[in-house]
Amino acid sequence: MLQPKKTRFRRQQKGRMKGNAQRGHELSFGSFGIKTLENAWITGRQIEAARQAITRYMKREGQLWIRIFPDKPITKKPAEVRMGKGKGAPEGFVAPITPGRIMFEIEGVSFEIAKEALRLGAQKLPVQTKMIVRRDYVFEQQ
Repeated sequence: MLQPKKTRFRRQQKGRMKGNAQRGHELSFGSFGIKTLENAWITGRQIEAARQAITRYMKREGQLWIRIFPDKPITKKPAEVRMGKGKGAPEGFVAPITPGRIMFEIEGVSFEIAKEALRLGAQKLPVQTKMIVRRDYVFEQQ
């Protein structure tokens, strides 16, 4: 499961996710990608489930890049605990995602395989997404 090796602080404030992605909103490595259309916190487990679905459909051909990393600690208090008495214990890590952020990129497979692989990966994520293609990608003629 994805999580940082070390963090500077054990707990972090929630913060606010407003506006669109200011970075990570263009394809950098592959020819195809999944771009998110809404705000969310994505856990390491969700990223790993999407990665497995994509690589399994691609049958380990081509290459996959994961463009997000869960580095924000999330805390949770035990069930039925009264208010106050400080912030809860760290429970896991999430990646805060804003609209326009590219989460996965793939290269080295045909358009049809890429489309289906990314669709299967997007089903594992809790956000609406759309598939994007590099502008200079040349589709094969039949």
